[in-house]
Amino acid sequence: MQDVSILIQALPYIREFREKLFVVKFGGELARDREHLDAIAGDLTLLSLVGIRLIAVHGGGPQANELSELLGFKPQLVQGRRVTDERALEVAKMVFGGKINVEILSALRKHGGRGVGLSGVDAAIVKARKRPVTRVVGEGGAAQDVDFGFVGDIESVDAGLLEHLVGKGFIPVVSSLAADDDGTILNINADTIAAEIAIATRAEKLISMTTVPGVFRDFGTKEEIFSVLSATEAKELIRNGTVGKGMVPKLEACARAVTGKVREAHIINGLTRHSLLMEVFTKKGIGTMIVADRSGVDGAPPPSEKAAGAAAAGSP
Repeated sequence: MQDVSILIQALPYIREFREKLFVVKFGGELARDREHLDAIAGDLTLLSLVGIRLIAVHGGGPQANELSELLGFKPQLVQGRRVTDERALEVAKMVFGGKINVEILSALRKHGGRGVGLSGVDAAIVKARKRPVTRVVGEGGAAQDVDFGFVGDIESVDAGLLEHLVGKGFIPVVSSLAADDDGTILNINADTIAAEIAIATRAEKLISMTTVPGVFRDFGTKEEIFSVLSATEAKELIRNGTVGKGMVPKLEACARAVTGKVREAHIINGLTRHSLLMEVFTKKGIGTMIVADRSGVDGAPPPSEKAAGAAAAGSP
């Protein structure tokens, strides 16, 4: 009977989200472990089979680091952001557009998911420009000018191909590469691509799967997470240094998505088995939810019933 009650609990959410679009992003640290990838692929396939439309976006930082070191050079990171010179770009093309993407497609196929491998370069889905030299302020307050190399900033997203594929029941699996008008391939932060795709496709949710339970109230003790944050609160946590540098791009992307009319964004722990299903199909949910404005002011969509339940359970 316990198993049946779980199915009954999921029923209203299946009704609510059927034909809605979710963008699910997960990093290379989850894709590199076969068991975690298999579980995520199974959950994505289940969501697809009950009628939820999906776009998956993936990174691959750990795998790119490993290959770089095998080839004899050390990856460069500045404040958690990858510097991409010519050698690093070749690695990104091999790892992001090749190895990881194919492994995700294979995992989906095992469970019956209809994955289609893409990058932002395909059909000019993501139009980008090379990032100019940027002044970066370090943790100690010292500023430095950084040339990020072949790192791109997104100018626009053409969602036509993605919408066509999800409309036919496919799951586009998008790697974090794009190109400019001259055909120069650029490395894009996967969280950023996921947020911009979610906005362009008018997604219901952006779900970022990571290796921590959510946004910690104190990243030193890591004892408690925020259940719900508004976009303004999220930006303040970034500004005042509360969040660790690895969380910054994820929280920035979520705040960007919900201010761009994505209804809700979520940061959940992909290491927890079936966390994706728990977030989607249970009232309590899991992790940290980010909404545009918890009061629904300025035309922002009000939090769903699930957001209200999470807030009652301990929002700031």
